[in-house]
Amino acid sequence: MNSFGRIFRISIFGESHGSAIGVVIDGVPPGIALSAQDFESDLARRRSGLPGTTPRHEPDLPEIVSGHYNGFTTGSPLTVLFRNKEQRSADYDKLADLPRPGHADFTSRVKFKGFSDPRGGGHFSGRITLGLVAAGVIAKKILENISIQARILELGGRKDFESTIEEALANGDSVGGLIECRASGIPAGWGEPFFDSVESVISHLIFSVPAIKGIEFGSGFKAASMSGSQHNDPILDASGKTATNNAGGINGGITNGNELVFRVAVKPTSSISLSQNTVNLKTGETQELKVEGRHDSCIALRIPVIIEAVTAIALADFCLLSK
Repeated sequence: MNSFGRIFRISIFGESHGSAIGVVIDGVPPGIALSAQDFESDLARRRSGLPGTTPRHEPDLPEIVSGHYNGFTTGSPLTVLFRNKEQRSADYDKLADLPRPGHADFTSRVKFKGFSDPRGGGHFSGRITLGLVAAGVIAKKILENISIQARILELGGRKDFESTIEEALANGDSVGGLIECRASGIPAGWGEPFFDSVESVISHLIFSVPAIKGIEFGSGFKAASMSGSQHNDPILDASGKTATNNAGGINGGITNGNELVFRVAVKPTSSISLSQNTVNLKTGETQELKVEGRHDSCIALRIPVIIEAVTAIALADFCLLSK
């Protein structure tokens, strides 16, 4: 459901146009120095502002409401809350019976028998990732000597990001992107095969991020066209260091001490200005729909910090399990 993890366990809550969004994190070790300012760097990277991102500007000020005392974590469940301040719910009034193509409007309505909040995607909005980023900040503090960095490799299949965004905006359309994440400093031996292998847990969390449609580790899908002699990574010393890293830092679902490397595919934003066909759920007839309101034309621009956060969440749980 909305909780994940074995020791470092997170539970997210809220809706895009509700009063607040947040996360409860259980299993946080006591004595970790923490302040609201610690969240600012990652939250700033997630905020809109660049060309191609939504004009909705939320302050995203974190409120630490439990599990924190005198500047340190207490060991009890840590709750971080974000108040929604800039909703325009009227933008969604006419969409009540017109599910937007590519969104969870139709599936959430069926799943929750018509009671789900449709405003801005409700609980299925990308805004819910605020809780993931907040949990990632805590997780990174647990992973003291591990560096996690994600970056955009391509937007719309191209390396020229600026012109790609400009064209999408001019056409009233959207584009997706390819993002790579690398984590170094991970010791060998983390992972709980079979079903909690490192790939399994990271992938599970990655697909909780809205708009993610694919993931590959190391050489990924290229491995299917390689021979074993090409794909195997020669081991150089007793630490497990390898000459190549086609495995992406994982063998048998367990970290091997090399750099963790994976890439994710982000789909184009579903809300676009171009007219699309949908069905009127009240009349049962097909209808042309033009989505209005404030939306990203390229959500991939704001995804790297979220990918880093969920990677840190997965690794923090593995770290605590290893102890």
